[in-house]
Amino acid sequence: MDRQQDIAIRMQKAVQAGAIPGLVLALGDRHGSSWDAGFGSRALGSAELMQPDAVFWIASMTKAITGAAAMMLVEAGKLSLDAPANTLVPGIGALGVLEGFDEAGQPRLRPAKRPITLRHLLTHTSGYAYDMWSAEIARFRKATGTPAVGTCRNAALALPLLFDPGEDWTYGIGIDWAGKMIEAATGETLGAHMARVIFEPLGMVDTSFKLRADQRARLAAMHGRGADGALSVIPFEVPQEPEFETGGGGLYGTARDYLAFARMILNGGKHGKIRLLKAETVAEMARDQIAPLAVRPMISAVPTATRDADFFPGMANGWGLTFLVNRRPSPQGRSAGSLAWAGLGNTFYWIDPGRGTAGIFLSQILPFFDPEAISLFREFESMVNEV
Repeated sequence: MDRQQDIAIRMQKAVQAGAIPGLVLALGDRHGSSWDAGFGSRALGSAELMQPDAVFWIASMTKAITGAAAMMLVEAGKLSLDAPANTLVPGIGALGVLEGFDEAGQPRLRPAKRPITLRHLLTHTSGYAYDMWSAEIARFRKATGTPAVGTCRNAALALPLLFDPGEDWTYGIGIDWAGKMIEAATGETLGAHMARVIFEPLGMVDTSFKLRADQRARLAAMHGRGADGALSVIPFEVPQEPEFETGGGGLYGTARDYLAFARMILNGGKHGKIRLLKAETVAEMARDQIAPLAVRPMISAVPTATRDADFFPGMANGWGLTFLVNRRPSPQGRSAGSLAWAGLGNTFYWIDPGRGTAGIFLSQILPFFDPEAISLFREFESMVNEV
């Protein structure tokens, strides 16, 4: 029995046991070999089986695509990694650094010591944070009436920094601002630009910010896991007429599409005969940019959105230009220096240059870092690597 059959049997057992309603896996290497499969159903209790072409909200898996689009513009001389970003988009960093709150509960702000750069935005060292992992930003939003980022309203990005740019790491909205830089540099909407320079060349026919009718017909439902562990279908949709298309988390797509993108990165910027990025650009994206800083466990401030998230407990990890970079080999057999990240609806991927593999795991469950989903993702990778 081959490895793919073993993986399929394990995932089918998980679905039958009720651990997860449905998922799609995809696996590929740098030579063109690929495999994908769906398990379970697109919605709990539905007769619609999960097929490999099912459409998912891939959430923060969008970030790597935004990063690639930005780096293509860096290569073209239309963006700079290290120039002040606010010369192109004046709103970036405009509120300065949050120092606390006064007796009336209003935020105390000061100017930042230095301007934010595109490199800061892509590495999460800008000072921008998400409220779901920052009680301070959640309090700021409440005090000022600032809308949530998920509303896709421009006002949602008017947040302060938690620290001066370059001085710490925290996961946040920086790549949404990078998307704004792409739009300013090109005069196109983010989705139109991505479609032209990434999706069409890679054949990513089902990846977009706005759902077509045929995508909606294959859409995997979002599920919520209650405190008792029970799953139920919950309403969810990214705004389809947004004020801004969120480069940090707005895309819908399929496992097949994302595998094409991952394999392009795995092949140093090439996809077949097409080169999207120079090999040295991909190497820079994959380089740990933040040492001696390290990625910290992400402690939840909004339990309905996310659980505490620690991808490699006990390991210090770095960050590249939109990728988590594990500094040591992982317990699942991932090579040191590999690339990975995830999406809020419990979607995950890895790109392992050492082994020459890329894997995609798509489910639709909230809160993030669902114990059943993360366990199955880790088991999937361990089985691929025969750990």
